[in-house]
Amino acid sequence: MNGYEIQFARSARKELEDLAPKLQDRIRTAIAELSDDPRPHGSKKLKGSDDTYRLRVGDYRVIYEVSDESILVLIV
Repeated sequence: MNGYEIQFARSARKELEDLAPKLQDRIRTAIAELSDDPRPHGSKKLKGSDDTYRLRVGDYRVIYEVSDESILVLIV
């Protein structure tokens, strides 16, 4: 199985870049793992949306949308 493509919304990329480098690495690692499994253990589906999830990384939450049709994970 080919992995999902990871894309960032402009605002998400900017927020990530404003964090400390060590924290950025930790979050980027978690995001990279979403390409193999976009719904890992510990991710939560957000109410009110069919394809939006959150993943906890320390004190931070990664909010993302999964599109199975286009094999895409969009970090919002």
